[in-house]
Amino acid sequence: MPWRMPSETTTHERTWMAFPREGQTLGDTPAEQEECYAAWTATAHAIAEFEPVTMVVDPSETGRARRMLSGEIEIVEAPLDEFWMRDFGPTFVVDDERPGVLGAVDWIFNGWGAPEWAEWRLSAQIGRFVTDLVGAEPISSVLVNEGGGIHVDGEGTVLLTETVQLDPRRNPYADRARVEAELARTIGTTRAIWLPRGLTRDYDDFGTNGHVDIVATIPSPGRVLLHHQGDPGHPDHDVTRELRAVFENETDAAGRRWDVVDVPAPATLRDHEGFVDWSYINHLVVNGGVIACGFGEEEADAAARSILSEAYPGRRVVSVDARPIFARGGGIHCITQQQPAVA
Repeated sequence: MPWRMPSETTTHERTWMAFPREGQTLGDTPAEQEECYAAWTATAHAIAEFEPVTMVVDPSETGRARRMLSGEIEIVEAPLDEFWMRDFGPTFVVDDERPGVLGAVDWIFNGWGAPEWAEWRLSAQIGRFVTDLVGAEPISSVLVNEGGGIHVDGEGTVLLTETVQLDPRRNPYADRARVEAELARTIGTTRAIWLPRGLTRDYDDFGTNGHVDIVATIPSPGRVLLHHQGDPGHPDHDVTRELRAVFENETDAAGRRWDVVDVPAPATLRDHEGFVDWSYINHLVVNGGVIACGFGEEEADAAARSILSEAYPGRRVVSVDARPIFARGGGIHCITQQQPAVA
């Protein structure tokens, strides 16, 4: 069956999110915990200006979610331990031969490689929960994968990193050919662009081991937005140069050379943990808009909005302070999952 994962720029039915709950990611102090709830809430409200939002909420957090979220946001209850919807939620696909049919790929989720700190067994069930809720056709996969580990152009091209899908903690017996065959079966891609790695911070204990959605995305076929760290004092300076060289020597599924657009990183290089991975690439495209990551740097945030406005013509770009999200290991794209509209 020819399933195809559409580009994020196609019309959405809604965006899915998961509300924070107590655990490793939430924070150790009351202030840190409130910061986490507030960041997820602000993201949901920003998206709701453009399209419907459904929030999966652990029963222990239903009262707080109803207090913090506007009435526009639909709440559904299900047991959670983590709340990064992009990674454990379903990846939605369509069937061009059967208009109106929605499919949902249920990857195996093991908490980004089953590190000792991760709690993931409850959230690993959410992919099928959401699939059943929306009446999509379930597509089971034996691949350990997360939604943040892939980006597509909707026309056969997929971006991914060697350190995620080929991670021995995820898929110890996988090789490129096996991964590409499974992606072809589940999301309909025919051309894989393998990047050697992700950003430096993403390899810390609480990282994903190199998700692609923080370094590169495809705003339109043949074009790629690429994270650019211009400061040679940051280790990602060399990383992003290496990634650029990959795209300069690759073509997409249609045989096009890539038009690479550098998206400069904010000026901040470090936080109390070390070198930051703050990136404007980790945005969410919504109906008529783009929800961009903001980092409290007026000039850099504005420059990023300008680049995104040009990359996604006709869409209004709004920034949400993503620093609390990045402090927990991801960004706006990581905590959201789009459901495409089907005729």
